[in-house]
Amino acid sequence: MHPFPGKNDPLSSYRNFMVTGLQDIDKCRQQLHDISVPLEVFEYIDQGRNPQLYTKECLERALAKNEQVKGKIDTMKKFKSLLIQELTKVFPEDMAKYKAIRGEDPPP
Repeated sequence: MHPFPGKNDPLSSYRNFMVTGLQDIDKCRQQLHDISVPLEVFEYIDQGRNPQLYTKECLERALAKNEQVKGKIDTMKKFKSLLIQELTKVFPEDMAKYKAIRGEDPPP
């Protein structure tokens, strides 16, 4: 007769595995107490989707928005440059004063 009945029992092995896993989680709890997870991640999990897809899609949206904002910034820089050129043609003295105030060298 085996000294510990149920020792080789699959249910007992699974129970021990679960207890050990929960103990490991409990040990890590203090390190992870201030981490917040977006609710959308849980929605991904509930839908059976990989939560890493959430991160990937967030990064893709951020990159797309970054490109959009970069395009707007470039357009505004071009507009500023053209505006200064046209204003310099119409108001050369005033624009020279403006450039002096701004610390920009007037064009030769």
